[in-house]
Amino acid sequence: MTKPASDSGPSPDAGGNPHLSTRAVLDEFASGDPEDHLKLGDLLSGLRQTAFGMLLFVAVLPAFIPIPGVAGAISGPLVMLIGAQLLFCLRKPWLPGFLARRGPHRRSMVRFRDRMARMLGWLEKVVRPRMEGVLDHPIASAFTGLLLVLLGLLLALPIPFTNYVFGVLLLLFVFALLERDGALMLVAWLGGSIAVVVFGFVSGNLVQMLVTLVDGWF
Repeated sequence: MTKPASDSGPSPDAGGNPHLSTRAVLDEFASGDPEDHLKLGDLLSGLRQTAFGMLLFVAVLPAFIPIPGVAGAISGPLVMLIGAQLLFCLRKPWLPGFLARRGPHRRSMVRFRDRMARMLGWLEKVVRPRMEGVLDHPIASAFTGLLLVLLGLLLALPIPFTNYVFGVLLLLFVFALLERDGALMLVAWLGGSIAVVVFGFVSGNLVQMLVTLVDGWF
């Protein structure tokens, strides 16, 4: 059974690995001075199994900010970075120093927690640790990473009216990773695959858009 989060850090699960429920993560992020700046490096320190979920959670938040270009410039590349590390089966996330020193303000986490309160109540009833092989098997992890790379790319591209769509879809991956729910990850795979086909390959422009985006970065 998951223990309540405390100031000393996340509680270990029965296997000795840190585990925090999604609600506990939000409560921990939201507790304290609203003007505090939460550094990504500090948030991930000491975590293993849930570290990718926590990092992906923070990466997805800008997708819900109604400012044109914010999701593409921030969320997209960070989701792609997380996906690439899962694709290559890294055991814990790596962040360059300039990213590790950055992160959201606590007030943003408070607003998001309050907005998500009803959904979190529903999640607690249906989401639970199960089918963890879907999360931990190297091939499964690589497939999750591949989908995140493609979804991060789509999120980074200027496709109108899709930020919330990709944001909600990526939250399925977040909840699956944080709650250790392999069944939910299967749902996220299905949704992610459909989104890649609908928004990418059906239009025949995904590769062209990728080349254009990379040229723009360099």
